Amino acid sequence: MGKIVILHNPRCSKSRETLALLQQRGIEPEIVDYLASPPSAHEIERILGKLDLPPRALMRRDEPDYAELNLDDPSLSRAQLVTVMHERPRLIQRPIVLANGKAAIGRPPENVLSIL
Repeated sequence: MGKIVILHNPRCSKSRETLALLQQRGIEPEIVDYLASPPSAHEIERILGKLDLPPRALMRRDEPDYAELNLDDPSLSRAQLVTVMHERPRLIQRPIVLANGKAAIGRPPENVLSIL
């Protein structure tokens, strides 16, 4: 098995559960605290491609920033949405696991098992 990376927020229960699930299977992923080290716009595009999702599907719509920035506005371009996720990483769904050239969102945590 190649390198496994988790975009992790230690304060998020789903993120902690997903990390524990991996560790219970003997997997020690590279842990990236994506709030402290946000992925670049290019990396977010790569993740979206691996997930086969549009930008809004990777956003946490319940975050106050989502409403404050009017991110439901249909005139916003893909590039604009990706840029705002880079600039405000708390808008990104969590956790995201990257493995074997694929990606999965750990909601529920068991979702990530499909890419291992």
